[in-house]
Amino acid sequence: MKKVDMIVKAPHFYTMEGDGVGYKTGVAMIVNGGKIEGFTDAATVDSEYKADEVLDLKDHVIFPGLIDAHMHSLDNVLRGLAQDSNNWMMLALQPFVNAAEHDEKVKGSRVAIIEAIKAGTTCLGDYNIEVDSCAEFITKIGARGNLAPMFRAAKRKVYYPGELYEFDDEMGEREMNANIETFNKWHNKGNIRILFGPQGADFMSPEMLLKAQKAVKERHTKMHLHVQQGDRETYQIVQRYGKRPTQFLDELGILDKDLIAVHLTDCNDDETRVIAKSGAGMVVNPASIGIIDGVVCPSVVFQEAGGMCGLGSDQAPGNNCHNIIHEMKNVCLFNKIKYQNPEIMPAWRALRMATIEGAKAIGVDDVCGSLEEGKSADFIAVSLNFPSMLPVYTYPMRNLVTNFVYSARGEEVTHSVVAGKVIMRDRKICAIDEQEYLDAVKECPKAIGERAAAEFNSIDGINNKYMREGKL
Repeated sequence: MKKVDMIVKAPHFYTMEGDGVGYKTGVAMIVNGGKIEGFTDAATVDSEYKADEVLDLKDHVIFPGLIDAHMHSLDNVLRGLAQDSNNWMMLALQPFVNAAEHDEKVKGSRVAIIEAIKAGTTCLGDYNIEVDSCAEFITKIGARGNLAPMFRAAKRKVYYPGELYEFDDEMGEREMNANIETFNKWHNKGNIRILFGPQGADFMSPEMLLKAQKAVKERHTKMHLHVQQGDRETYQIVQRYGKRPTQFLDELGILDKDLIAVHLTDCNDDETRVIAKSGAGMVVNPASIGIIDGVVCPSVVFQEAGGMCGLGSDQAPGNNCHNIIHEMKNVCLFNKIKYQNPEIMPAWRALRMATIEGAKAIGVDDVCGSLEEGKSADFIAVSLNFPSMLPVYTYPMRNLVTNFVYSARGEEVTHSVVAGKVIMRDRKICAIDEQEYLDAVKECPKAIGERAAAEFNSIDGINNKYMREGKL
């Protein structure tokens, strides 16, 4: 009898192996040394293995841990303050961004991370002006981080439509050097990887983008970059350089396998194909861009061109939540509506985007995204004893994936495991007192609101109008 760390017993496993979802039944999963050792016959596992822990999940389905490939958790303290507005970034969100202090943003970030973990995310692709606080909290919980410190040279202030951003190259250099320092401090420490995070081609000079790419190549990591993330970026690049962002990035040599291209909101189909064929990965954020811009980003075209595309929750002032199950449903629904075809973007494809295809898009498929021998044991257990998951059919077709994608809310996730360590058990995150962090963020809105009020009122945007009319 072989001694191992963990045996996982459940009636259903989805491994994501091959081109589909890799369904297995009648098996148990063996975990040892933080990695998946393989699967064995459920009927004989107890006679073959002895484990320090047996997760006996009789009423569950096991999936790889979900990947949130793009999120701004530090914006979470501003949840719900910028939706339903044109010029979302500058005229709705920016007054509150300007008013929020860093310690308040950190409090919000911790709540965002808790929310994501409790909805099945095990790998968080956070993208913030600093990620040390995120790395510390993710490490404390035991989750996985694929983190990009976000830097720019454009001065942080409200810009009105048609106004070109003002560059402060010294500020940009300082922030890029801070990215290098963060890389040196955190990269490959535990479950943390560090990327380079220029905010966008419109927020800095071509020279700074090339410096960032050089740093990426030297350190064998990835560039996490907003790409053609709306007509506002297209306007800035066309005005400065006389070409659209995709052409600008392609001619500059930024489009390659080391790029994670986020959004592609304002890309036409030809531009999308250029990015996909460059080897770059894509991250689509369906709810956020739907709410912010009223646009369905071109993930279907990107995939048809051979590119790998993952899912992200983006930020709570746009999307309003950090829940990748929510994004799986949205990417299916929005594309079915866009193409007027119910067979476009089936549930199984969305599940792959949240797992193995997302992992490939952001460069973590060597460790997670599927349940395969030799990979890190990153997985979640979803209870089938919820109205949203019932009834369960296995013949003549299985409805487990469709129910998970179209019906689940996140509360069905009972256990999360990262690198063979249980980080959430029976819906409770093991390493922290969740309520402590929920209580801490409740203290923030009064002070932020008071500091933001003058600029919010002077802009007099749509949400100020709604306030006057008693609609909020």
